Amino acid sequence: MDNAGMKNLKIEPLWSHIYWLGVLEVAGSYTAAAQRLGVSKAAMSQRIQELESALGIALVQRTTRSVRLTEAGRELVAETRPAFSSIETGCARIRELADTPQGIIRLTAPVALARQQIIPRLPAFMKQYPQIRIEIELSDHISPLAQEGFDLAIRHSSTVPETYVAWKLCTTRTLLLASREYLKTHPRPMRPQDLVDHNCLTYLRSGGQPAWHFESRRSSSRRLSVQVKGSFAANNSETLREMLLAHQGIALVPDFSVARELDRGTLVELLPQWQSVSVFGDHIYALRPYSPHVPGIIRLLVDYLKASFREQSFL
Repeated sequence: MDNAGMKNLKIEPLWSHIYWLGVLEVAGSYTAAAQRLGVSKAAMSQRIQELESALGIALVQRTTRSVRLTEAGRELVAETRPAFSSIETGCARIRELADTPQGIIRLTAPVALARQQIIPRLPAFMKQYPQIRIEIELSDHISPLAQEGFDLAIRHSSTVPETYVAWKLCTTRTLLLASREYLKTHPRPMRPQDLVDHNCLTYLRSGGQPAWHFESRRSSSRRLSVQVKGSFAANNSETLREMLLAHQGIALVPDFSVARELDRGTLVELLPQWQSVSVFGDHIYALRPYSPHVPGIIRLLVDYLKASFREQSFL
């Protein structure tokens, strides 16, 4: 487009079109972008076509599976992103001036952790802040927060990405457990090597035969790896706990999944002198992509969760 054409082009009506283009770049598909914006896929596609028609240049490369921005599209988003970011920050700060905290928090968390430790804590928060709406997605699939449109994620991990802001909620341990009934008919393992003679219920991961790694609590330099086998595997710690309670074998499970069963004595910790390594995380975190401003309602939820976890010990 020549200079004369640019002078005649009215940019103001296109601001929302350009913003939607930026969302499309992050989301990676029309469907995901439409869901994030709360509009139909058809409306999303039409808005991009209108922008391309107004600018006279292709902004999106369409394929059967996904969309990618052209060089022109990427340049337009990069040029305008700081302005939209400033607008979002300004709106967030203005909302915080309201007497009553309000808004939507889009939250994601692993299934077992959410069911056992996050969801039971939310009613008290929601009662305290009735104008805050929480939308939570339970999924063991880890995906980029910005791409999926989440404000906050709860993660059970030992590390967090450097580009994220992370708040540690609590420390956790992974325990080697069996039921008392199982131990009545099977010899109690006295050392990690004894696990090869047991039915080991494993957390499902890609790869070959599962191996459990242990570190001596007395000497961190002493480590052992044991190739284990068993009749059951699952990618959910809650499911492993239920199989333990059904007396099916031995499993490694995070402490937050079994605190009640340990108190009751229905499950027994094995090899307490050994600490499992690289099975589950050492901490529970709340995290979000780095930004210079954290919305007030996000801070309220994080502070509430930190206090709630601080008041409770799993063991």
